[in-house]
Amino acid sequence: KLKTSTAFILAGALLEQAEQLLDRGIHPIRIADGYEQAARIAVEHLDKISDSFPVDPQNIEPLIQTAKTTLGSKVVNRCHRQMAEIAVNAVLTVADMERKDVDFELIKVQGKVGGRLEDTQLVKGVIVDKDFSHPQMPKLKDAKIAILTCPFEPPKPKTKHKLDVTSVDDYKALQKYEKEKFEEMVKQIKDTGANLAICQWGFDDEANHLLLQNELPAVRWVGGPEIELIAIATGGRIVPRFCELTPEKLGFAGIVREISFGTTKDRMLVIEQCQNSRAVTIFIRGGNKMVRSLVCVLVLAGIVCFPSSSWYGDSFWMFSLLLCGSEKNQGLLCSSRCPASKGLRQHKELGSDTTRTADPNSHPAGLNHSS
Repeated sequence: KLKTSTAFILAGALLEQAEQLLDRGIHPIRIADGYEQAARIAVEHLDKISDSFPVDPQNIEPLIQTAKTTLGSKVVNRCHRQMAEIAVNAVLTVADMERKDVDFELIKVQGKVGGRLEDTQLVKGVIVDKDFSHPQMPKLKDAKIAILTCPFEPPKPKTKHKLDVTSVDDYKALQKYEKEKFEEMVKQIKDTGANLAICQWGFDDEANHLLLQNELPAVRWVGGPEIELIAIATGGRIVPRFCELTPEKLGFAGIVREISFGTTKDRMLVIEQCQNSRAVTIFIRGGNKMVRSLVCVLVLAGIVCFPSSSWYGDSFWMFSLLLCGSEKNQGLLCSSRCPASKGLRQHKELGSDTTRTADPNSHPAGLNHSS
């Protein structure tokens, strides 16, 4: 594995050497070409010293051991086995084995402070940090979900306006109009066969009361990313206008329920048994969210799911590359494979000093002669 800190150190060292080459008057394109050539040589050498690492979906133990190694350098100080299994199973669930690709957009990492780290679990579905708009709305089975991004409220004029209410009759007429519009919206949702409305925007208490009366559970103030993930998981379509809502645009889920936590009774919504079974959520519990640590493991698990080779040791491959570079350095400088080798030899033969007046094409880009 290549740790984050190691990657930063290597990148910083390469940039430092590139700055020295720039000070010597080497053109940036030449430096980039040299780095690319050095990368090709490094990959060729790593291929020679690597061992084959085939991945068998029926035997995920090597992947779990690799994920455990990564967790050893993170803030997760226990439950390494459990966390590694969760990460690997999540990646394998969304992985496309034929294309050898992992869509990390289908994996949501949701953290909730509290409980024990052992309570962390992998949910085959979506968890949203929201609850039903009314506590008396029950959990649902075989849910047909209307996913709305339009405001659940009476239409408003598009221009700036002012409404004067000067009498009780005017107020009652306005109240009646709003109620009729809410009832019309609720009826329009129910006519499509939906039994759950998930709204990106909110609605007032009157609309909430009408939804409860009509036995239509609803969830409000759901964020944009969660709306998109729910649509992907349930196979539904996001509806931007009420007039566009049709039965074909509904999403489907086997179970929609609430879970509560601790004495504060914080609640979250769980959508399970979705139509698209590849969408999963990793629900992390503990003293802190530790989301970043598990995300790093997910990325690693996604990378190692489809490798062609592996290398041993912590820094074994680094020392091997260093020795390889020492052996090939001089030969590479004089090789015709290097686009700037001819210019460099002429430059060295002339014995000119390396200043900014040097020929930009007279040095092999990206090669540190001192190393």
